[in-house]
Amino acid sequence: MRPRRAAEHAQLPPAHALPYSRPDMPAPAPIRHVAKNLRVDLRLISEMVQPEARVLDIGCGDGALMEHLALHKNADARGIEIDMRAATEAVAHGLAVVHGDADNDLAFYPDGAFDYVILSRTLQAVERPREVLAQMLRIGRHAIVSFPNFGHWQVRWRLLVTGRMPNTTTWSSPWHSTPNIHPCTILDFFALAAQDGYVVERWLAVDERGLSSPWKRSTWLANLFGEQAVFLLTRRG
Repeated sequence: MRPRRAAEHAQLPPAHALPYSRPDMPAPAPIRHVAKNLRVDLRLISEMVQPEARVLDIGCGDGALMEHLALHKNADARGIEIDMRAATEAVAHGLAVVHGDADNDLAFYPDGAFDYVILSRTLQAVERPREVLAQMLRIGRHAIVSFPNFGHWQVRWRLLVTGRMPNTTTWSSPWHSTPNIHPCTILDFFALAAQDGYVVERWLAVDERGLSSPWKRSTWLANLFGEQAVFLLTRRG
């Protein structure tokens, strides 16, 4: 099955009314993921989404989060994915996924089309993260963003001691082949949100096992010890 282009996706009916969900069509493949098996940040993101919401998952991969939200939150979930193979796999499992990328294709969606627009561990890989955030909060009432924290103490220590780009569990690709072209810290993201007038409704700093940091009241400590962060944003006013 061929993923639709973003321009076509923006005009699709609700996911439950798509052709592959008709009674005379074969049922989609069984759910492949449960909450406990979701990637840590995806599990945390799912807890921020209200039931029956309209959701756009940017960089959705094989659609694991979309499936989970549709099954457990009765969400009308759509996805956009730059990897054609992953997008095709998601479509083959009955998911409303288009082939496209965040930098260029969000402009095709109308204002306020979604309740939540999700960008999971992709912010650091897009060419224009600030513009992508602005588009997310144009087409959605809320934006949920997760990203690996470049301010984590292990990253700082390895850069200090070795004088080379850090190689950690979270930042595991060598500098010459990493897709992460705009790494940022938790404090950087707070600063950008304040600069552009976004309200941080909720945020979490966690390790790779999903354990929340005990430094919720200190963004400085969270920036030092949190391996990844999840933010729920909305526009001011």
